[in-house]
Amino acid sequence: METALPHDLSLTALFLAADPVVKAVMVILVLVSVACWTIMFEKLVRLGRVARQVRRLEAAARADAAIGTGLADSMSGRILAAGIAEWRDQSDVRESRAERRDRIERAMRATMAAELRRVEPGLPFLATVGSSAPFVGLFGTVWGIMNSFSSIAARNDTSLAVVAPGIAEALFATALGLVAAIPAVVAYNKLATRITRLAQRLNAAIAELGNRMAKTPARAARTAKEAAE
Repeated sequence: METALPHDLSLTALFLAADPVVKAVMVILVLVSVACWTIMFEKLVRLGRVARQVRRLEAAARADAAIGTGLADSMSGRILAAGIAEWRDQSDVRESRAERRDRIERAMRATMAAELRRVEPGLPFLATVGSSAPFVGLFGTVWGIMNSFSSIAARNDTSLAVVAPGIAEALFATALGLVAAIPAVVAYNKLATRITRLAQRLNAAIAELGNRMAKTPARAARTAKEAAE
């Protein structure tokens, strides 16, 4: 199939003169790139909020006082509430302190895992784009080069003026694939690492809180009462 090859090698001209299949690949890659950047900014804002909640739970683990007021509907408040609910359950009088601590910590860690799962949606999309976008762009490149060779054969002309525009269109698709993939890979690694570090800090705070609740019930009771207020 013969296509009109542009002499103008600007990005707009390359897109407008590209084969419909290559155009579709370019549009898909641009839309995917926009979606990736939207996810990145949303995750950065949300992880900033999670980091503040982690600091508040760490402060509660270090201090004798409660986390503070107004945390009933926050992540740190829900984690603490799960531990307090288990701390109040004294149905098994034969339970040792270690068993009680383990039960309290399990409840808080289960709540923590549920809270962190709310942050994860979108990360698999970044990973998928990072691994597949270069190949999608490569598909557009291969298709464009095939059309270029067809045009060369139809014109029976191998001059640079005939070859260059078609090759440029094809390589433009590869460039868009890399533009979509590289930020997605960097963002996925950065966000996944940050979530892992926040989970580690939460686990450390939960261990300290579990130890306090199992060892000093009176102090835990005062913490529960103040947190409820």
